[in-house]
Amino acid sequence: MAKKKVSIVIPAYNERDNVEELARRLQGVFAENSNYDFEAIIVENGSQDDSFDKLQAVAAQDDRFKIIQLARNFRMDGGLTAGMNFASGDAVVIMTADLQDPPELITKFIAKWEEGYENVYGIVTRRVGTSALRRFNSQMFYLVANKLTNGMIPRNVSDFRLVDRRVYNVINSMRERNRFIRGLFAWVGFKSIGIEHERPPRVAGVSGAHTLKVIDLALKGIFAHSYVPLKFISIIGVVTSALSLLALIALVIKAVFWGVPFSGFGTIVALMLMMFGFFSTMLGLVAEYIGLIYEEVKQRPNYVVRRTIGLSGHPDALEATSQE
Repeated sequence: MAKKKVSIVIPAYNERDNVEELARRLQGVFAENSNYDFEAIIVENGSQDDSFDKLQAVAAQDDRFKIIQLARNFRMDGGLTAGMNFASGDAVVIMTADLQDPPELITKFIAKWEEGYENVYGIVTRRVGTSALRRFNSQMFYLVANKLTNGMIPRNVSDFRLVDRRVYNVINSMRERNRFIRGLFAWVGFKSIGIEHERPPRVAGVSGAHTLKVIDLALKGIFAHSYVPLKFISIIGVVTSALSLLALIALVIKAVFWGVPFSGFGTIVALMLMMFGFFSTMLGLVAEYIGLIYEEVKQRPNYVVRRTIGLSGHPDALEATSQE
């Protein structure tokens, strides 16, 4: 009986100091699960260091490591999309190259997969070595995303997961350009379960997930999976109109019985400025959705491949890649 195959997809951006340790720990996972075949597809995501050279050396020593070099940085979700398009396993594991997603947890993922679960995801219980601001940003994102999507995006769930072939084939078939992979896995459903784990600090290197980038990704993820912000515009409009009508009635009554006072100029100006602020915020929300629509209409690919090592072109990937 043929062994089941597990593909591991890992985007890597400026991870020269982590590549060798990543390969060593993955090889330990391969040895621990010798009744499975493995391939590790590492997506070199437009690094500015010598990550690609180090990855080439790893692939030369172990042909289970396959390399995709992208033409530039297409961010985390672009790298994941590229890797999943080239994957051929019965299941796919997606994880980061900085080893904050412990490779050893893959063994537990596989066990749950064999129990019949098709989407086995990691739940981060504690983030070690991250700043208070980063932890606060993460908590706020999960709180807001969970509420605005009616619980579709679970709290503290990272991209680190194992998904069955049926799941990642569905994700690969989706052609939307504004991809928030974590949200897509939640949206498609399938039988799912979470495994709790602590997220350790980076083994080496500096994180590229700066606050502004994280906030931008979080907003795109929320806007791509929830229309609730648009509903707020109507709600605020109705509430503001009702309050304005009540204020007008009160002013008319006061003018009839007590005359028209001329004081309160500052209050009026403050209210006007507040209303302009509300309207600007609402227009900003609409602009975000229009921006997402604009990206979809352009139909640009989610990634462009510069070269591959150990991989042949995937039919789905050819529509969105340029290969040497």
